[in-house]
Amino acid sequence: MSGLRSDFISDYDGLAGQWWDPRGPLAPLGWIARARAEFIPDAAREQARLLDVGCGGGLFGPHLAGKGYRVFGADLSAKSLHEARRHGFDVVVRADIGQLPFADESFDVVTAGQCLEHVPDPYGVVAELCRVLRPGGTLVVDTIADTRLARLVAITLAENVPLPGRPTRGTHDHRLFVNRERLTAVARSHGVELELTGLRPGLRDGVRYLAGRREEVRMVRVKPTGVLYLGVGTKW
Repeated sequence: MSGLRSDFISDYDGLAGQWWDPRGPLAPLGWIARARAEFIPDAAREQARLLDVGCGGGLFGPHLAGKGYRVFGADLSAKSLHEARRHGFDVVVRADIGQLPFADESFDVVTAGQCLEHVPDPYGVVAELCRVLRPGGTLVVDTIADTRLARLVAITLAENVPLPGRPTRGTHDHRLFVNRERLTAVARSHGVELELTGLRPGLRDGVRYLAGRREEVRMVRVKPTGVLYLGVGTKW
């Protein structure tokens, strides 16, 4: 099976009403969505189309306003797709992200944020992302590295320390974390050379968020890619 874990979908259906809670368990996904949007170019042609794979409740949508795309979202959670439709997505499709129901080379931009680490075959999903991307189009993915440090940060600490924005326990399975070398190799074999960068929460924002003085934490780019990382590339 290439799509998301069935238990993961059930969990997110149950959390569908919390997608937009700035201090809820899904809040960090919004911070990452804002950082991902910085890598999205303005549309270069009329009728340009952007596909957000694993779009969830549509946290990416508001950050795409004014960029000139018709925004599509694909996800298995019907309840989350309802939220996405209300927050800037023009078209939403309930679909297995490992078997996308779109034609080859049909999107100008394809993104996949914080979903590859929930997929039994993330590399098959990456192949699908490349398949539906037009030549000259932009691919942006972000996920969690398959390292001991990532396991410590994303599971041991993030899921167990009682702080606002804490993911629900059991959200992540370290066995599904994504190997950076293999990810870039698969993308390359399908025509996209990914450049990787690390992401982490801004320290000052983080302190103010924990103190209840800020409702969002800006992510900053860093060289190390051993925990949370983002890849961006153009299809040749």
